[in-house]
Amino acid sequence: MEGTQLVREYLLLGLRFDRLVDGFVDAYTGDPALRRRIENEPKPDPAALAARARDLRGELAGIDLAPERVRFLDAHLTALECSGRKLAGQEVGFVDEVDAYFQVRITRGDEDVYREAHRELDRLLPGGGPLRERLSSFRKRDEVPAEKLEPCVLALSSALRDKARDVFGLPEQETVEYEIVSDKPWSGFNYYLGGYRSKVAINADLGHRMANLPHLVAHESYPGHHTEHCRKEAGLVGKRGQDEQTIFLVNTPQCLMAEGLADLGLHALVGAGWGPWTQEILGDLGLHMEGEQVERMEGALGGLLSVRQDAALMLHHHGADPDEVAAFLQRWLLVNEARARQMLRFLSDPLWRAYTTTYVEGYRLLRAWLDARPSGQELSERYRRLLDEPLVPVTVREELAAAVPVVPHGG
Repeated sequence: MEGTQLVREYLLLGLRFDRLVDGFVDAYTGDPALRRRIENEPKPDPAALAARARDLRGELAGIDLAPERVRFLDAHLTALECSGRKLAGQEVGFVDEVDAYFQVRITRGDEDVYREAHRELDRLLPGGGPLRERLSSFRKRDEVPAEKLEPCVLALSSALRDKARDVFGLPEQETVEYEIVSDKPWSGFNYYLGGYRSKVAINADLGHRMANLPHLVAHESYPGHHTEHCRKEAGLVGKRGQDEQTIFLVNTPQCLMAEGLADLGLHALVGAGWGPWTQEILGDLGLHMEGEQVERMEGALGGLLSVRQDAALMLHHHGADPDEVAAFLQRWLLVNEARARQMLRFLSDPLWRAYTTTYVEGYRLLRAWLDARPSGQELSERYRRLLDEPLVPVTVREELAAAVPVVPHGG
């Protein structure tokens, strides 16, 4: 099978999964005729899709595609085979499922690290009383009033867009439209529409805080998901003809890469001092933010990164009762029951149950890779590779182990 034909079959396979699970295709900007063809087909058999993914993987040996494209397709066909098996009712252990999707073997975090994070928060928060109550009071002061949520999002987006255009470059016609929504299991969601356009939905139910908002906007738009989609559409697809990049599929390695780079967006674009930077922008909207303190607090809370993944393991690997998992989240993340239940809703969703790993392990892997950049290389230059190249987690780990960047191939 020729490379172009195999890529076409990969796209058809991904689109067929979307017939089984609504939302499986997160974004598709390829030939609309392929989508119309799939819409007119009978509903596919998941076992047949798993077999097709396995067969296509077998065709990769000796295919006329550049090595990094072969590695990308192999990783994603592995993930699709697992999804097909699960949808067909086959038993797949949760740890094995996550490994097949995201190329990472997950384990429980260290509760001693969580205790140290609590101690650091205790030092940072003045006053007496239980830590959770003091943290709750601090978070209450940091809340964005509902009527100010959209103006704050737009102001931060404008400032981050200017920086992203200057540092990374974006197509002139790119644009992001925001909408405020409710009753969703996530805090924000990027719907990439193609043609350098995104619609970003912000879930108002969560009571957004000034500390979260710059991270959220950076994650969804600049320099996160929207920026990545734009640059890959312009570069990998437009200039290099890598049509496999016209589809973005849930529960595949590209998700771990995308969520990791998006979670590191504010770090890459603004860096240290993002708290006072945000304080100045939101101050123009009449809000008072304790910028330096917020930044220190968020740094301490970073020690709790693995808690949500621990909760997923409890729920799906160890078979823990949901009430026990909710109590675990409340204890270590110092959140109230309502917030813990919202997290549990995401962790329990059939499509998203493994997805928490993309945030935890994606951030951890790509932060280490960014920090290990060669001497003299700017952070923005290293980050640009994430935006522009078809990297997968295994490649990143190999580069980390070698501590030498791999020169990307063409083709």
